[in-house]
Amino acid sequence: MHKIGSALLMTAGLSFTPLTQAIAAERPSISVLIPGKHNDNGFMEAAYRGYEKIKTELDVDATYVSNISATSDQKLLTDAMRELAQKSPDMIIAHGGQCNGPAEIVSKEFPNIKFVVIQGQVQGDNLSSYVVRQEDSAWLAGALAGLTTKSNIVGHISGAWPKPGLMGRAAFYDGLKYVNPKATFLTWFTGDLDNNDINAEAASAEIYKGADVIYTMLNAGRQGVTEEIKTHNGKVRHIGNVSDWTKVNDTFIGSAVADASVAILTAAQDLTTGKWRPNQIHEIGLSEQDVVRLAVANDVSPAVKNKLDTLAKKIVNGDIKISTNYNGKEFNPATGNFIAQSFKETLKKYQ
Repeated sequence: MHKIGSALLMTAGLSFTPLTQAIAAERPSISVLIPGKHNDNGFMEAAYRGYEKIKTELDVDATYVSNISATSDQKLLTDAMRELAQKSPDMIIAHGGQCNGPAEIVSKEFPNIKFVVIQGQVQGDNLSSYVVRQEDSAWLAGALAGLTTKSNIVGHISGAWPKPGLMGRAAFYDGLKYVNPKATFLTWFTGDLDNNDINAEAASAEIYKGADVIYTMLNAGRQGVTEEIKTHNGKVRHIGNVSDWTKVNDTFIGSAVADASVAILTAAQDLTTGKWRPNQIHEIGLSEQDVVRLAVANDVSPAVKNKLDTLAKKIVNGDIKISTNYNGKEFNPATGNFIAQSFKETLKKYQ
């Protein structure tokens, strides 16, 4: 950014003094890589909000790239990250666990650049991860579903398979079974976080099977599920994630808030203050209510709200240990059958 500004000043017949050149040289540069659409009303948009916070709150040169691959293809993400690295920023912040593999590869190729993966699980000599514990609010979302379902059948739909998505699904299931051991669980990964049609079809199949509460971990594709749920005249409710979807419309009975924009800003702040360290995984959890929490709709009963508050306190103080592994079967919307998780290996385009 400062190089462009320098060129413009010289074109105008001006030049930098040694002092202003020194100031410009000291100004950190940060590039944010957003795999999906930066305005998807979901997880990717949280990354863009983080970028905006960096631009507003820090004295840095910040840029971003987005909409690289709807399916988070590993080669495309690696190529995009490498292209950013060739411009020699001080830090590259890659958003989402789908960037784990690309960051491990590209960070080794550019040892002088600091790399961060948001919601990642990778570390290295110039690589760290910053994680908002979405599994905390996802667990509470599962508890909400288990306490409010009337059919005793609860659904889950996501598009992507990176580790944070799998952990979030497992935590939701763990919370569901904690409060309602007899509930039936319908879970499916459609393979595309943004496609409205295929995610709506998955929701339709789960509803036909009896689900009356569905938890979505989607981006732009969440709208397809929302529109399908609206056709059922209040008999099916929706639980969102990332931001507070209960403020959007009344199909949402709750939302597992996990604001990853804070993690992006924190990583950038650590760069500017000299606090950033390699080989670290930084976690932000339920104890920070402005970042991680369960939002509930106004029509949720006081008794359920009180129960959820008690459960949240137990998570924070360690009385509840959240399981982040799910070994059960998945529900295939195309056939209406329960199948082994290995089936999705035929659909996967990335890890």
